[in-house]
Amino acid sequence: MRWAAVSEWHRGAIGAIAVFEAVGALVMGWENPPIPWAELERRLSGRRPDGPPYLGDGGDSPAWSRHRAPYEPPPSPGPTGSKPEPVDPDPVPYAELHCHSNFSFLDGASHPEELAEEAARLGLTALALTDHDGMYGVVRFAEAAKVMEVPTLFGAELSLGLGGPQNGVADPEGSHLLVLARGLDGYRRLSTAISNAQLAGNEKGRPVYDLDALSRAHANSWLVLTGCRKGAVRQALAAGGPAAAARELARLAELFGPANVVVELTDHGQPLDSDRNEALVALAERGGFGVVATNNVHFASPARRRLATALAAVRARRSLDEMDGWLPAAGAAHLRSGREMAARFARWPDAVRLAAKLGEECAFDLKLVAPKLPDWGVPAGHTEMSWLRQLTMQGAYQRYGPPEAERVDGAYRQLAHELDMIEQLGYPGYFLIVEEIVAFCRKEGILCQGRGSAANSAVCYALWITNVDAVANGLLFERFLAPERDGPPDIDVDIESDRREEVIQYVYRKYGREHTAQVANVISYRPRSAVRDMAKAFGFSPGQQDAWSKQIDRWGSVATVDLDDIPEQVVDFANEVQNFPRHLGIHSGGMVICDRPIIEVCPVEWGRMEGRTVLQWDKDDCAAVELVKFDLLGLGMLSALHYAYDMIESDLDISSMRLDDDEVYEMLRRADSVGVFQVESRAQM
Repeated sequence: MRWAAVSEWHRGAIGAIAVFEAVGALVMGWENPPIPWAELERRLSGRRPDGPPYLGDGGDSPAWSRHRAPYEPPPSPGPTGSKPEPVDPDPVPYAELHCHSNFSFLDGASHPEELAEEAARLGLTALALTDHDGMYGVVRFAEAAKVMEVPTLFGAELSLGLGGPQNGVADPEGSHLLVLARGLDGYRRLSTAISNAQLAGNEKGRPVYDLDALSRAHANSWLVLTGCRKGAVRQALAAGGPAAAARELARLAELFGPANVVVELTDHGQPLDSDRNEALVALAERGGFGVVATNNVHFASPARRRLATALAAVRARRSLDEMDGWLPAAGAAHLRSGREMAARFARWPDAVRLAAKLGEECAFDLKLVAPKLPDWGVPAGHTEMSWLRQLTMQGAYQRYGPPEAERVDGAYRQLAHELDMIEQLGYPGYFLIVEEIVAFCRKEGILCQGRGSAANSAVCYALWITNVDAVANGLLFERFLAPERDGPPDIDVDIESDRREEVIQYVYRKYGREHTAQVANVISYRPRSAVRDMAKAFGFSPGQQDAWSKQIDRWGSVATVDLDDIPEQVVDFANEVQNFPRHLGIHSGGMVICDRPIIEVCPVEWGRMEGRTVLQWDKDDCAAVELVKFDLLGLGMLSALHYAYDMIESDLDISSMRLDDDEVYEMLRRADSVGVFQVESRAQM
């Protein structure tokens, strides 16, 4: 069938749909309750998630992407507005110092925001976030805790002695060290230490910590707790008795200083909890150490316990029946009020009081100052701005001719306006970095071009970043950069996909892995993956897991889909786990480049792809602390063009291709573009 015939059929189909919609609206009242047809179609097709926190990101990407909305607290009937009334009007002071969110990835069953909300409800005086080997959820936690008026502590539970990644293991190996930061300096040092360990491991999911290096790094800015059952002190107590535990406690004191080490007690109602706590208190008294009570929290409230066990089974790649011997006997690892903790630890009331005291001493607001862009190595006698002006004028001479005989009227006037705006807003370094990346591509014969709103800039055109003449086409520069726009400019660079890795590795080599990293993509549960994993946890066969998950072809609650054959418990748990982070991926092209180590702000770890190092935050978390992101995106069509021109032995220069072909525009006016890359969708046609 000829393209024109296909296009004519397409237009006819669209017309029929329009008539059908109009008749339906008039005869059957389909517009009652009022809902736009576009919204109805979106809901029926499930093309996008529903509503907050998943909003369009407002970028120039042709693909729709998720964007996390600002935190909003749950409705509260109380007179104080967003903060709920505490359950205890006269709470006992207590701070929870050991708490995991679902950013411990399958080892926590509550969002950071849920933990902050529950802490406010219980009247806790402070709450720590101590996820495994990272700071993945601290931005979300800090945002919610600020709204809920809960003082915050930040730390991590470090995994020592790992032989490899621990997913697929029922009881992970090694021991744990719980570290809390004493203020921003402690946070920066801890973030750096985690990054160094993650990169030393040379593979994702296996940090390698050196205790001597940690000892040198802390500078009295950390508080160290002896930790849970996998802490070195408790492991030694179980294996070798009080004498062995005393040696481990002394070793921690030698490494981090006696004043920075406290003995941690937990009571989950297990038969040996009381005896173990008594032995730990005796050790602390003999050595002169403080004692704190924690609940080793893994979920906000008891209602999340069943989900926590299912997630543990998923992490271990076993069914719940197979995991039963490793699971806690009771769902006790949830947040508790100070009054309840005081009752549980009535024999050692100082443990609750010291937890509250340390929470007050170590709490701080996470006000991270994002690193600036690196200083540009400009030639002697130049500033970044003067060098940008010179590069722009050099390119403009090639693009527009000399100023006295410019080929496009007003080109140099527009360039001067844009350069003045760039100087006013303080972004010359941003343009210099993008220009250098594009220059590297041109030097190496890698096809690339800027797109989106950057095409509105004559400066980008003069620097060969974009290939559309913004002046000749009358494009509005202020759509790209203006004082009223929030944040730095956003230049998306499309790079031929088969050679994009060369460009990414060039950036790593030039700036170093401590100063640059790719932005993470937090892979969260969606209906299909939620059904598959929950069916696996309940022991159903792989074939059944796949069959059920493939029935789902839309976003939203699994329960709203007519899938009668999926067991009720699988549906319930799948709905509960939706939007939980499952693991960390790599953003499609976002990279941050900084003048000082980015690892002081956010830990960096290895990605699955060889040679890729990734921040532990996604693009929304990076934006929240104003980290500048560069988008280096892979485009398969550019590779296809390159291969085609190689086959016909022609030198392709997409920067000089004509854009005024009348036949092309006539084809687009006819909507005769089925099969033409990026303009074949119904909306584009």
